[in-house]
Amino acid sequence: MRTTFYYGPWQCSAAFMTRCESRCAAQGYALMGCMWLADIKGDWKGRFMLMPAEAGGRLAITHCCCDYPRVADLEVRRKAWNNARKSFRRDWASEYGDWPRSGDAWPGHHIFDLAHGGEPVAPGNVLPVPKAVHEVFNNEYPACYAPGGRWRAIGPDHPYSD
Repeated sequence: MRTTFYYGPWQCSAAFMTRCESRCAAQGYALMGCMWLADIKGDWKGRFMLMPAEAGGRLAITHCCCDYPRVADLEVRRKAWNNARKSFRRDWASEYGDWPRSGDAWPGHHIFDLAHGGEPVAPGNVLPVPKAVHEVFNNEYPACYAPGGRWRAIGPDHPYSD
C-alpha cells in the first residue's frame, strides 16, 4: 500500500459545496464557505486469487465553515490537545504508520477548528500537515468564516494533477 497526501487549501468543488450547505443547514447554521484541505490517495498493488492486481482510491478532506459561534472554552480545548498530543500521535501511528516528521513531528491540524467547537482529540478531526501548510490553513480559516469570502466560490473538481 502506498499513501500520498496532496495538500491544499483549494476551493471546494460544486459537489463538496453542496454537501457542506446541506450539513450546515441540517445543524441550523448558514454556510459561510468550504475549504478542501487535502486529498489522500491510496494505491495498492498485490495479488488476488494468485493474479497480479492493483486498486486505489482517494479521500477528500474538507471543512465546512458553518456560521458556528466561537466557543468560550478555547483555552481548555487547546490544553486538552496539548496534553494528549503525544498519545494521539502514538495511537494514530498504530493504525496508519509513523506520524510524519521533517526533523520535528508535523503539527496536527484540527479540521473542525477548536475555536468553533471542534473536538481536540477526535481521531477523525486531526490531520498531520507540514508546518508551512499548517500556517497557511490557520491563516485561511478566518477568511472561510467571513461573509462573502473566496471560500464561498466553487472550485474545480480536481485542483491538482499527479
